[in-house]
Amino acid sequence: MSNVTVYTVVTFAPVQGFIEKTRKLRDLHGASLILSHLSYRLVQEASKTVEIISPALPNLQKGMPNRILLKGEFSQKQVRDALLSAWKELLYECRTWVEKKLPDDYHWGREWDNLGNHAWEIFWGSGERIELAMNDLERCKLSRGWTALNWIGESSSMTGADAIAFPGLGAENRNPNNRVWQKEKVVIEKFYSRLGCVLENLPLDAKPEGTLFATNEKISIAELAKRLVAIDSTGIAQKLNIPRLGNSFSDIYRRPENITESKKGRWTGWFMGDGDKVGDHLKKLAKKDNGDEEIKIFSDAMRKWGENFAINFSLELGRVIYAGGDNFLGVISREENQDAVQPQEALDWLIKLPDEWKKHKQEITVSVGFVWAGHSVPQRDILQHCREAEKKAKSLGRNRVTVKIVFNSGQYIEWTAPWSYLNIFSKYKDREGGNNWNHIYTDLAQLEARGAFNIEKRTVNKQLALAFFDIYFPGEGEKLKNTNFAKDVVGYTDDDEENKRVEKMVNWMKDLIKVGWQLCSNT
Repeated sequence: MSNVTVYTVVTFAPVQGFIEKTRKLRDLHGASLILSHLSYRLVQEASKTVEIISPALPNLQKGMPNRILLKGEFSQKQVRDALLSAWKELLYECRTWVEKKLPDDYHWGREWDNLGNHAWEIFWGSGERIELAMNDLERCKLSRGWTALNWIGESSSMTGADAIAFPGLGAENRNPNNRVWQKEKVVIEKFYSRLGCVLENLPLDAKPEGTLFATNEKISIAELAKRLVAIDSTGIAQKLNIPRLGNSFSDIYRRPENITESKKGRWTGWFMGDGDKVGDHLKKLAKKDNGDEEIKIFSDAMRKWGENFAINFSLELGRVIYAGGDNFLGVISREENQDAVQPQEALDWLIKLPDEWKKHKQEITVSVGFVWAGHSVPQRDILQHCREAEKKAKSLGRNRVTVKIVFNSGQYIEWTAPWSYLNIFSKYKDREGGNNWNHIYTDLAQLEARGAFNIEKRTVNKQLALAFFDIYFPGEGEKLKNTNFAKDVVGYTDDDEENKRVEKMVNWMKDLIKVGWQLCSNT
């Protein structure tokens, strides 16, 4: 028998896709709970035979990350069996809960089984050193083994993995070529109406309020499972020992059913963050003589930070949806009976976030995407914007934040800067020495109209742009004359030619002004 130490690294996908498909904040909570539960069950199974190096605090289910490092042999089959066992058990509880509460002629058994078997892709790596195991995992990711769900021979979202969950799903006579959608629509609406009645303790023929399930709901089996897990009254989370969300939970208030002049929809802030180069940092720790212990200390610090971040986040400002250590997601909003969060409040919180991040005392920075979204922007779109904003912050040098304003029309503006430069908004001074952002916004519009910043025609005057910037942000234009400082703040590269650098700098200034006017203007 060999005495060689073996390390195993495992993860699964699609994590981001599983989260971003959600339409309601409640479902987003459900998705994060399910992901933590699957990781937790996987870690618990592995702990029976091998040592858990990361994640630390293996008995803390909340915020459990899905990247797992083990000391010992834990085969791909063991990983798959543990993950799918937990996933299928969860689906079984959700399915049987619905069928017991709403007796009907169900034909959807095969669809639940398909989701149970094909929802997750597993990645596995091993090696005699942690670094080798991590490299093996990355090689595994290059060879994808995905199985797409196309359940009844037709590729539309009506019959694939995103098919609408209702009793008739999977019926033999439900052929896409001869379905009568209007009749099926009535059946679907009746199903969700009755489901809402059950959860609101109403007679099945009553009209539910629609707080938990609206009559116009059309969600997939996976989305149905997320919703049921997130609703405490179903008892599913408790039965599976998934930690509850708290004493109460409600979706955020964004848009009333009938918007009037006196009751308009609300803007909300969304933030998504991720530690920078965590994989490289773990490899660096692994090379140390006490690499195992170093990684445990790092994981312990990050998990405790995530737990404290979620617990201590002010309910007066919003809530943290998940905090898995080095990655987190949250929303800034208030309840309907409270005053709406003002954009300046959200910006003030964002400026302080780096100090909150440093509390874990680890040598790792963070990149964040922050989205200030109009009331009509779908949640799914907001999450995608968050992800894109976070990626942009990383692509421009990391240790940055991208602030993105998304309008109800779908259009957006965005601006990226290092965390240390985010306080630029507080340095603004208008012509009278005040902070009326209308002045700079109007002046910028006039200069653009006159072609002063016509980048396409290469008529940009760099000195003019810097002088204009210096008027409203005293001293900042002068700082940008320093090439190294401008390179760090704006985010251009050594490969960019001078014209390209000027173009990026001017666009950066313009975006700062437009974002600042949206967040800081009091008019």
